[in-house]
Amino acid sequence: MKNYVIGLDYGSDSVRAVLIDAGNGAELASSVHYYQRWKAGKYCDPSINQFRQHPLDHIEGLENTIKAVVKESGVAPESVRGICVDTTGSSPIAVAKDGTPLCMVPGFGENPNAMMVLWKDHTAIAEAEEINTLARSWGGEDFTKYEGGIYSSEWFWAKILHVIREDEAVRNGAHTWVEHCDLMTNILIGNDDIDSLKRSRCAAGHKAMWHEDWDGLPPKPFLEKLHPHLADLRDRMYRDTYTSDLAAGTLSADWAEKLGLTTDTVIAVGTFDAHAGAVGVSVEEHSLVRVMGTSTCDMMVASKDIIGGNTVRGICGQVDGSIIPGMVGLEAGQSAFGDVLAWFKDVLMWPMDNVLQNSESISAEQKQRLADELDQHLLRKLTEQAEAIPLSESLPIALDWINGRRTPDANQALKSAISGLSLGTKAPHIFKALVHSICFGSKKIVDRFEDEGVQIKKVVGIGGVARKSPYIMQTLANVLNRPIVVAASDQAPALGAAIYATVAAALYPDVLSASKKLASSFEAEYYPQAEQVAVFEKLMGRYEELAEFIEG
Repeated sequence: MKNYVIGLDYGSDSVRAVLIDAGNGAELASSVHYYQRWKAGKYCDPSINQFRQHPLDHIEGLENTIKAVVKESGVAPESVRGICVDTTGSSPIAVAKDGTPLCMVPGFGENPNAMMVLWKDHTAIAEAEEINTLARSWGGEDFTKYEGGIYSSEWFWAKILHVIREDEAVRNGAHTWVEHCDLMTNILIGNDDIDSLKRSRCAAGHKAMWHEDWDGLPPKPFLEKLHPHLADLRDRMYRDTYTSDLAAGTLSADWAEKLGLTTDTVIAVGTFDAHAGAVGVSVEEHSLVRVMGTSTCDMMVASKDIIGGNTVRGICGQVDGSIIPGMVGLEAGQSAFGDVLAWFKDVLMWPMDNVLQNSESISAEQKQRLADELDQHLLRKLTEQAEAIPLSESLPIALDWINGRRTPDANQALKSAISGLSLGTKAPHIFKALVHSICFGSKKIVDRFEDEGVQIKKVVGIGGVARKSPYIMQTLANVLNRPIVVAASDQAPALGAAIYATVAAALYPDVLSASKKLASSFEAEYYPQAEQVAVFEKLMGRYEELAEFIEG
């Protein structure tokens, strides 16, 4: 009998499951579920950067997608040997002692603070700054040093601190807090004692200041200075963490019945999507893997001999085993990548949504057809015309900080800016400037790694932007002055999660050997164009001048 595994990949808007042949990596079936409550805008307030999600969106997606791939593939239930969950992060949620999300406990059903706090929620900017100030001044260990030296409002402790200050009911009602990847793993194994769950090394190390050097999470005396409740909460957290090649348990009887599988199916320890994506393309030393979607995550691995006790400034952490067990995982990224262009599209769609839809000159059917045509073709037309604009022409310069800056040197309070506008500036010029901005932001990350002694010999692009926009990828190759290869898989994070599952289920001895056998192939390669590289160096200088001015 053949063996199969499932990777379950939770993104910002949807969850997708892929069922993989554990012998050759072939994708037999995939399914996507979009979060209905999230789509309706529930529990969110973009005006204050509040983005919350109800776990029922995730639970419904789990059931719908896994049932769909099992049915579509037609494989025998007992042949599905393992499942691994990857999620966005840091996306913490308050839970009861039995692991029930607090928003599913009576009395908290519509409370946004009892929901999952999505990675892109930036309500905790002030709390992150408090953590950074305390880490440098309290007279003890700097617990941010393995997380780039700057703690972000996107991360675990800052978000919890913000919520417990704002909401006494949630503070008192929560037994503890878990990351999204740990919650979904706990649900699948049917564990009713959250304290016994094997927590994700990836999540804890990159976002919660967990490290072996101080025997786990930051100690109570440090947390108490932020808020007495955090010190109490630490007793209900965890000390040990686990890599995703290990089993968290097996599928519970309830979920086995719901999904049409068996209780022999192994559930791996959870992980983050970008880290799984790096495994999905068989990351190796000196390779930078860029997961390019609404934001970016930039992943690298380094041997312990090379990285030693050195710390890389301004990144999102360096954690032993967070990507490949036995190697140090390094993470960086941009808070907005595709989101920068999506924002501009929304701006241009405003007349359609607010003027044309109220027009009495055309029928409702015509309005819908026009809206659909614009939605489908607007970015393509902008791309065609932007690509035709010569680089020698006077172009605006933009910053990519439309959702703050993740790396290098996290600062979520920063805002974007555009300079160099004139009466001759049209929509394609602005679009071109925005494309340049996300590529310049990428170069700042590459430069930081290399300035800190981490050499980059190869760049790998994965995700929707990498596969769908040759214009952006060619621009990025020119800005970075490096070749870029693009993974063929549409679902590299889900594939990487499935690879972890093969090891947890004892089908392969380790992640490296499994990824070499099962990882995605590559479908395209972009090379720097010498004549454009020189021009982009000058434009990069203008980007840095604008960045210095805005930040100052």
